Amino acid sequence: MDLDVFVAAHRPEWDRLDTLLRLRRRLTGEEADELVTLYRRTATHLSQLQSSAPDPALTSRLTTLVARARSTVVGTRRATWRDAVTFFTAGFPAACYRARHWWVPTALLFTVLVACLGWWIAESPEVRAAMAAPEDLREMTRPGGAYETYYSSSPAAAFSAQVWTNNAQVAAMSLAFGAFLGLPVLWVLLQNALNVAVGVGLMASAGRLDVFLGLILPHGLLELTAVFVAGGTGLRLGWTVIDPGPRTRLSALAEEGRAALGMAIGLAAVLLLSGAIEGFVTPSGLPTWARIAIGVAAELAFLAYVFILGRRAAQAGETGDVAAGDRPAETPVAA
Repeated sequence: MDLDVFVAAHRPEWDRLDTLLRLRRRLTGEEADELVTLYRRTATHLSQLQSSAPDPALTSRLTTLVARARSTVVGTRRATWRDAVTFFTAGFPAACYRARHWWVPTALLFTVLVACLGWWIAESPEVRAAMAAPEDLREMTRPGGAYETYYSSSPAAAFSAQVWTNNAQVAAMSLAFGAFLGLPVLWVLLQNALNVAVGVGLMASAGRLDVFLGLILPHGLLELTAVFVAGGTGLRLGWTVIDPGPRTRLSALAEEGRAALGMAIGLAAVLLLSGAIEGFVTPSGLPTWARIAIGVAAELAFLAYVFILGRRAAQAGETGDVAAGDRPAETPVAA
């Protein structure tokens, strides 16, 4: 390709396209048709230039010109507050509701596992001795020990931020690891079950299980539910890799992955609330029954949000995926 001849032949078209893009008034019908035609031609010119005679300066100019023209022809969509409202009133609860067959059993199995491990630790001096020295365990479980002072060890605001960050990372890991057939998700859930079971077992062995439950239930109900939703969604994503159903595997993984990404945002908001409860309510001077009541109220509100609002949204066709207009086009495949 003779670059000088190429530029001389097509520069008038590029200049005309630039002129049309700079017009501040509304284009006439003829001008709009002309802009679309010039956009297509310029995109072809850019492709020819990149493959035959790459010139950095000219390539940069045409790339910018094509991008501006594409934005004008196709249009751009900006996120609005209406999108956020729609997400939290329909998309997120519907996604949680659709994944219920995964995270509800996850919650039940987690609870049974914690109860069994906690009982084993509480009833087995050998297991406790393998965990730490007896004096260290007494220091942890005594009145005013590590388990009680943990929630008031830092200022409430800082502690809430720290807890929220940690829990959001756990939820994000559970969602992200789902693409690896869900196996890492099981490991994350197992680690969380072990942490809770150790607290249950040690405090039960010291005869102070009621104190432990009074500390963990106010925030733990909502916090663990968010972890269960994340874990169940991650497992569902892993199963999608194995069995995509009537969709292609790539299409199914893309659809469920986009929904999982949205759930990560929604669960971050849920964990922000549980972190606030853990930072401000759990270590407060409120009676134990009042602190637990706040935790139960938050948990019931979330379950109603999912099983009432989410059910309605799911029945209306909401999946938690992005809007149809924002999804990539899919090639039809034979069933």
